[in-house]
Amino acid sequence: MVIKVFLASSSGSTAIKKKQQDVVSFLDALKVDYTELDIACNEQNRMWMRQNVPEEKKPSNGIPLPPQIFNEESYCGDYDTFFDAKEDNRVYTFLGLPPPPGSKEAEQTDKELNGTLEEHPDDAAEVPVEERNGGSHREEEEGEREGEGGEAEDEETEGDTALAEEEDEEEAEGEEDNEEEAQAEEEEDQEREDLRSEEEEELQQLEEDEEE
Repeated sequence: MVIKVFLASSSGSTAIKKKQQDVVSFLDALKVDYTELDIACNEQNRMWMRQNVPEEKKPSNGIPLPPQIFNEESYCGDYDTFFDAKEDNRVYTFLGLPPPPGSKEAEQTDKELNGTLEEHPDDAAEVPVEERNGGSHREEEEGEREGEGGEAEDEETEGDTALAEEEDEEEAEGEEDNEEEAQAEEEEDQEREDLRSEEEEELQQLEEDEEE
């Protein structure tokens, strides 16, 4: 399977150039094999890209902007969907490729599978000791349990206090993390809004060029 990235080498838009560089740099970092197809110097590439981007994924004017990403003939998505996949550690899934063993995405997939299994554990119960030994030592074990009851209650109380303190600390840390995440999201939203404004200018320029 060949990943195809449609780019515009001579684009005058800073936003588009930045997005294209972001995509190819990340694919290089992941060591994913891909092919760059220039739509600025090759009309055939340009027409193929426009024809194979699904209608529901095209902007209102019907002209999709680079970068656009395909796996062979299958459409993967544009920069926005690529960015979302990168943030969620789902780039291999986005590209239609199996994540390599040891990668973050593979580990995340394994955790999700293990989490599903943990939600529905086997109900097989261990055979009690007294049943395996034919009922011997039952009275002795019951006496030991009664003697240990008071100590267990004290340990449980201490454990509850420590757990409550840990929960308070985790809650405070969580609030700090939430504030940092909110600030980071605001900055990302502003950056993406700036990129969209530049895209709109590029769209307008493309339309004017085509009319000429």
